[in-house]
Amino acid sequence: MFAPLAWFKRGLPAQRLTPTQILFLGYVVIIGIGAGLLLLPISTPDGGISWVDAVFTATSATSITGLIVLDTPRDFTLFGQLVILGLIQIGGIGYMTIAALLVIILGRRIGMQERRLLQESLNLMSPEDILRFVLQVVKITFLIEGAGAGVFALRFWEDFEPAYAVYYGIFHSISAFNNAGFTLFSNSLATYRLDPVINGVAMILIITGGIGFLVYGNVVGVIRKRDLRLSVHTKMVLSVTAVLIVMGTLVVLLFEHANPRTLGILSWPEKVMVAGFQVVSGRTAGFGTVDVSMFTDSTLYFVVFLMFVGGSPGSTGGGIKTTTFGTIVMALWATMRGYRDVMVFYRRIPTDIVAKAFYLAGLAIVLVSVATLVLTFVERQDFMSTLFEVTSAAATVGMSTGDGASHSLSATFSDGGKLLIVLLMLIGRIGPLAISIAIVGGSQHARFRYAEEKLVIG
Repeated sequence: MFAPLAWFKRGLPAQRLTPTQILFLGYVVIIGIGAGLLLLPISTPDGGISWVDAVFTATSATSITGLIVLDTPRDFTLFGQLVILGLIQIGGIGYMTIAALLVIILGRRIGMQERRLLQESLNLMSPEDILRFVLQVVKITFLIEGAGAGVFALRFWEDFEPAYAVYYGIFHSISAFNNAGFTLFSNSLATYRLDPVINGVAMILIITGGIGFLVYGNVVGVIRKRDLRLSVHTKMVLSVTAVLIVMGTLVVLLFEHANPRTLGILSWPEKVMVAGFQVVSGRTAGFGTVDVSMFTDSTLYFVVFLMFVGGSPGSTGGGIKTTTFGTIVMALWATMRGYRDVMVFYRRIPTDIVAKAFYLAGLAIVLVSVATLVLTFVERQDFMSTLFEVTSAAATVGMSTGDGASHSLSATFSDGGKLLIVLLMLIGRIGPLAISIAIVGGSQHARFRYAEEKLVIG
């Protein structure tokens, strides 16, 4: 089941591949297989799509982003849609998790190299008890997706035939929990923007998928008394997530409550529901119940911030992660107060973790800035729309100002522009920090230190 690892070793004898490099190559292989399946005549009603669009769609599904250059319900057959759904599921819980599950079922042993791969794939701090964690991930995923599919199916039963209702329920539940943003409606979820069931269930699935399996593992451990308390990680994730959702909803209401093209024509309860959904979805998933292109520039810029922060480590969400953002905020607060240490929930955060948080945020800013600069020049698009699209791709969100029809803005890009978005989505799924370490190598300790000298800052 872990045969690709042995193949990479044989194929590259002079180079020891790191876990991140193997993960990257693994995702490339899966995307290639997915794109190949989407290129089959059976996948599209008119018999074929371009290879660039196939690669784009496969990458968007595998990276659980949701940007589209083709209309999923119109441009793909049932087979094509099932390929996309399969890629979403594989990308959501990670192909390494699925491989490990199959190995466990077959009763085979997982070696230390494979455990390191799983640790990298799931963002775990330690390879201890990794098999139990894998089983937890799979159980939680299918339990939540199954519950969501059931509720969705019952609601869709009112609008569609039973078979369609069940299929739509399964598809949208998997897409929502994995924060993928793919739908079987050309206008995303705009038809259901005032439907409390669709909105409520979708938001619950998005949030539970974006919190991360590490939190679930800790909570289950506390309940079963394996862990003595909730970890700082769990507290940070839950706190930052709650603050972003509440604050985000209030900010969107402030900017959009009088905009007749978005929330202006709605009653206040409806405004709150639509604004809340856009904030929850805009952080990680990319579903839309209003036309994002109609947002004011202030709202678009704020949603860029929400996308940039994204979900939590070990989750189906992207971005720099809630813990990174929380650590940076607490580090800035400690600096302003003159504290030597960064403290969170009566615990001190190690200096190397704080430095890594700033490094990751800085790296992500550079990545988004350079890509926006290139695409703005090459594609001649509006700056804010391009920044929004680039951030959405790099943070694997999938929300877009659109092309004026039912596609993402990327549909208007040249093949080169689309492939740049593909690269951003892939980097966003694996993580810019992991990618940079894989490129330049792991940590190296110098044998000596230079003399210290102060600089004038500010």
